Amino acid sequence: MNDLSKAFSELVTIMDELREKCPWDRAQTIESLRQLTIEETYELADAITEGDWEALREELGDLLLHIVFYARIGSEKNQFTLADVIGGINRKLIGRHPHIYGDVQVKNEEDVKRNWEQLKLKEGKASVLSGIPVSLPATVKAMRLQEKAKQVGFEWEHRDQVWEKIGEEMTELQHAVSSGKQDKIEEELGDVFFSLINYARFLRVDAENALERTNKKFIHRFTLMEQKALERGKRLEEMSLEEMDAIWNSIKQQHDP
Repeated sequence: MNDLSKAFSELVTIMDELREKCPWDRAQTIESLRQLTIEETYELADAITEGDWEALREELGDLLLHIVFYARIGSEKNQFTLADVIGGINRKLIGRHPHIYGDVQVKNEEDVKRNWEQLKLKEGKASVLSGIPVSLPATVKAMRLQEKAKQVGFEWEHRDQVWEKIGEEMTELQHAVSSGKQDKIEEELGDVFFSLINYARFLRVDAENALERTNKKFIHRFTLMEQKALERGKRLEEMSLEEMDAIWNSIKQQHDP
């Protein structure tokens, strides 16, 4: 048994023992694990955003534990086993990569994506857009919708066209703001966001990650501003906007490349 097989077998054994002997593990259901799994997934996403390989390794382990946990519960319910889970993904990967395991020819990454979506439709998917989770964060969902629509040719040819579309949507947003109709304002602002996310795709930028990097940058700068205000014997609420803005600009100059 190689190191990988040994480590995986040990994890399964530990999970079995915890499920049988630990009161907390024994009490868990797929419903009680759901929120914990979501949290673990976001912790993994944080590690990726930070480029923290040590944290990435740890979070992947936590997520792997959840997969084994769900499989153990599935086995107890006579629904599926861990072998069924692994066998299912093996068959799916082989079936959806006919350019590797068959005689289909592809030229590039886009051909692979297009074939993937066509194969999913042949498997019985009702729409090219099928399979996108309803509860996905809106930014991620927008990226996935656009990527899937691209596979059937519903895509701009050049990024300049997308930039023009952003301008059109901004104009429509301004008209909505002038109208004072809140529902229309929200709708048009959503169109602006959707177009910006589309532009991010053309720039090969992960829109969700880009926004999260900005969130982290804002948190870092704002907490530094709070510290510098305290060093001056003041709290932010006691300062004018001009004073806070001066500190903010100072922080940007010191910490930006």
